[in-house]
Amino acid sequence: MTDPADTAADTAAGTAADGPPGAARLRSHQWFGGGGLRAFSHRARTRQLGYLPEEHLGKPVIAVLNTWSDVNPCHIHLRERAQAVKRGVWQAGGFPLEFPVATLSETFQKPTPMLYRNLLAMETEELLRSYPVDGAVLMGGCDKSTPALLMGAASAGLPAVFVPAGPMLPGHWRRGVLGSGTDMWKYWDERRAGLIGDAELAELENGLARSPGTCMTMGTAATLTAAAETLGVTVPGASSIPAVDSGHARMAAASGRLSVELVRRDLRLPAILTREAYEDAVAAVLALGGSTNAVIHLIAMAGRSGVRLTLDDFDRIARTVPVLADLRPGGRYLMEDFHFAGGLPGFLTRIRDVLHLDRPTVAHPTLREQLADALVHDSAVIRPRDRPLAAEGGVAVLRGNLCPDGAVIKHIAAEPRLLKHTGPAVVFPDYRTMQRTIDDPSLGITPDHVLVLQNAGPRGGPGMPEYGMLPLPRHLLEQGVRDMVRISDARMSGTSYGACVLHIAPESYIGGPLALVRSGDPITLDVAARTLRLEIPDAELARRRAAWTPPPERYERGYGALYNEQITQADTGCDFAFLARGGDTPDPYAG
Repeated sequence: MTDPADTAADTAAGTAADGPPGAARLRSHQWFGGGGLRAFSHRARTRQLGYLPEEHLGKPVIAVLNTWSDVNPCHIHLRERAQAVKRGVWQAGGFPLEFPVATLSETFQKPTPMLYRNLLAMETEELLRSYPVDGAVLMGGCDKSTPALLMGAASAGLPAVFVPAGPMLPGHWRRGVLGSGTDMWKYWDERRAGLIGDAELAELENGLARSPGTCMTMGTAATLTAAAETLGVTVPGASSIPAVDSGHARMAAASGRLSVELVRRDLRLPAILTREAYEDAVAAVLALGGSTNAVIHLIAMAGRSGVRLTLDDFDRIARTVPVLADLRPGGRYLMEDFHFAGGLPGFLTRIRDVLHLDRPTVAHPTLREQLADALVHDSAVIRPRDRPLAAEGGVAVLRGNLCPDGAVIKHIAAEPRLLKHTGPAVVFPDYRTMQRTIDDPSLGITPDHVLVLQNAGPRGGPGMPEYGMLPLPRHLLEQGVRDMVRISDARMSGTSYGACVLHIAPESYIGGPLALVRSGDPITLDVAARTLRLEIPDAELARRRAAWTPPPERYERGYGALYNEQITQADTGCDFAFLARGGDTPDPYAG
């Protein structure tokens, strides 16, 4: 039996399918407007979903892209937050449609979610392009999801707002406050050194991660969501709101309302993601003492926005900003402390002199207006310029015959004595060999040695896993040693610490100089001079290069084969070549 309400509504829709005045300007009008067969079909199927014409016709349709899943602890609360986003969209007169998209769980996904960042970026772009949506709310936060969502949305070019997942609550163990990741590495080394036992480890398992949300240190998740807020694609202050705080739900609703406003103003993501915005994001990351992973991700994100961002930009900007956030792993505090100390808006006022204040954000005509009322409430957490944690930004870019295309080190998280160091190499050809042999006394590893890991880069890893914080040999841990120089073409967790040189490019798997290092070769690291060198004659290096043979491909089919064919190196962002290149992609014909 036909519902009379539906019949009346559909009759009205048949005579005014275009909706209210101005509806034809909406992208979704291509699907729902007009009197053609396809528009009739689209409207009929929308009735099948249970929606009345007046609920959606002529209204901005907002895609809510949700990275929630049952196996992603960083995002486990996003199913509920999506309801708050939808509430905001409805309140502003829009029509929300929730899309489940790939979830990149840093904890559980192997060999690494970095292998799948570009897959989520592709999914994001194609969903936004192929469905009848006018704008988007992007819900993510765990390490790779933030850049993936923004890369895809930047390529799609629609109005968009990003909703950060938010940090988890501080960890606790006995009388101590724990930082996820950072204290995991610390106490695992204590366990290997014999200083704590299984009972303590079991207690730590229960205390490290106490709630939904991302790592509450200035790890990769916090670094990238802070970068997103600096770029201007979030509600102000969004990036540091704890995941379980009621303010997080209010922020999600505000983001939904804002997304509708952006569609009505036709303020698209490319107008926000300018070169000035990316330079400001780099400055914020460096002044926060943020994760080295941000280097790869911001370069890739900028590339999708038509902005050429390079390692040299990072090194140049690093020399203009001090580290002002006293946050673990380089400092003392956690993200909840940072939030109540003023959050990112307060923090950005400390580096206002290096920012481009007249660029737009999704929430304000200019960044200047966005920061007008921002304050710092705790100068111990967000330090003043005359009391920095470090005089220069927290990441340094290295060059030399071991890394002709560059490498990075988070020097504020290393023991100062190691920032200028020469020592003999101990080479591990892959991560499994390293795991199996690192504690072998016959290797004769001393604190002066340089641990070298090969074949852990974008193609060699595969996917450039977070293997770069190589474990120290047990006998050195037992002697109290807690840091050594370690170099690789891998990444490391933003929650990690130590004198770890990362992202060596080109990677060893494709014949980069790292592939030519042999145990016993002297290696010199000099952070002040920004150099990393293999101290052997050029003729010997050339001889080894001529004798090198490439390893077999990791994948013969499937996504892995596509990945191997298209992945670029760390210095250019590890994007897919066919996605990173310029060119137009037309909207689909919906009629």
